[in-house]
Amino acid sequence: MQKFRKIGILTSGGDAPGMNACVKAAVHRAAELGIEVIGINGGYAGLIQNDLVELTEHKISNIVGESGTILYSSRCPEFKTEEGMQTAIATCRANSIDALICIGGDGTFRGATDMTLHGIPSIGIPGTIDNDITATDYTIGLDTAINTSTALIDNLRDTHESHARVGVVELMGNECGQIALYAAIASGAVACAIPEIPFNEDAAIKRILAHRAAGKRNMIVVVAEGLKADDGTPYAEVLNQKIKDAGMDSKFFRAAHVIRGGRPTARDRVTAARMACYAVEKLVEGKSNLVVCENEDKIDSMDITLALITDRMYKNKLKPGDLDRFSPAELETMKAICEKRRAEIAALYSVAEHIAQ
Repeated sequence: MQKFRKIGILTSGGDAPGMNACVKAAVHRAAELGIEVIGINGGYAGLIQNDLVELTEHKISNIVGESGTILYSSRCPEFKTEEGMQTAIATCRANSIDALICIGGDGTFRGATDMTLHGIPSIGIPGTIDNDITATDYTIGLDTAINTSTALIDNLRDTHESHARVGVVELMGNECGQIALYAAIASGAVACAIPEIPFNEDAAIKRILAHRAAGKRNMIVVVAEGLKADDGTPYAEVLNQKIKDAGMDSKFFRAAHVIRGGRPTARDRVTAARMACYAVEKLVEGKSNLVVCENEDKIDSMDITLALITDRMYKNKLKPGDLDRFSPAELETMKAICEKRRAEIAALYSVAEHIAQ
């Protein structure tokens, strides 16, 4: 068992509903083990600026249902420099911070592994609405974003029914189409376009025209923001114009950052709590440089470096030499994770196609 006096906790990158629930659970579990938790404001920038706050159980007692992050977030280019890294380490040493819990996405995890390599044991927890961390089935914030997106689409249907319109809805997700895909299924969209699956544009427009000919007044098309036309234009805008060119009254709607807000769902709160408790316990066990994952509804973990390279493999962004450090067994594990994710996306997309209406 590792003896810790203080654990620092930060949130970095895009905020996600459930981050506060994660912070709250970490504070409570640490307190049970006699460990103080220090909040770091503004992500890694807070370490450089020595912007810290003591997180007592009383201070965080009512944050579980709040969205955003009470610790705030920021991008911090300075942290990527050796000088910035050394300043962050000095902050930890000066404030007796023995380890870090870093909540965020892949950029956050790169920071966590850098801190570990510099002598500050760190563990990453996936907090991002995009669900674009390949090593885990689920990231904190996804469920809330899906529910918010579905509610927005339901509201759009009301006015589109009145005016007999098609609505092309663009949803966030970076290069991952899962928010769009789940929301399309949940809202009964007539078509869904995501980066992971080739989109049959002609078939989608024919389906829309056929539904209109059969008397259907309103239809929704959901498009993931990561999908671009050949010239880099957001594909949602291009598709909306093509639907207009086919003779339909079509309106484009970009939900953008509004789906990052809203009170976190029970799913996100529970997952956040499970991951936070696991992270604290692993640090106390002497483990670090891990990403906490939820796979097959079980909380587990993976080495951060392995997780980051698995992400690159899945997204076809491998660089020369990326795979050289891994054993054949590790490479097979990474390939299996990528294949599993692709199969799950394909199966979900099939459902979206079956129920398109």
